[in-house]
Amino acid sequence: MKILKSLIAILTDKRVALILRLILGVTFVYASLDKIAHPDQFAKIIYNYKILPGFLINIFAVTLPWVELLAGLFLILGIFTESASLLISFLLVIFLIAISINVFRGVDLNCGCFSTDPAGKKEGISLLFKDFLFLFMGLIVFFFNKGFGTISSLYRRKSSEL
Repeated sequence: MKILKSLIAILTDKRVALILRLILGVTFVYASLDKIAHPDQFAKIIYNYKILPGFLINIFAVTLPWVELLAGLFLILGIFTESASLLISFLLVIFLIAISINVFRGVDLNCGCFSTDPAGKKEGISLLFKDFLFLFMGLIVFFFNKGFGTISSLYRRKSSEL
């Protein structure tokens, strides 16, 4: 029981939430860059998932990386952290569903997470584990961030001093 209480105390600590917020933010900014640079290749990766109807593939290939970039930047900068962490958690649920469908189908494909290179690493089950870990991190940030180390909290503090 003491171990569980200690674990809960660690996971709800505002400094842990700050570290996780920065890790998630940097991860999503990094993940967006190659997709932004190569939307055509990212569209092929999305197509290979065989989930979306054809008319949505290019829309997703162009908009999703920018959503990842902005949400990641918001987490890094500490702006709208609850919204950004909730959005990233939602994206991770979508990614988990898409990857799970293809793992269940027996399809081993390049996830397109960090690179649009067609010869990219194929991960399958290990990717599900990583995405669950990122989802867990996103939920910790959402529930326990408490504004620590955010631009929003600095702005609120300055406003209240006036």
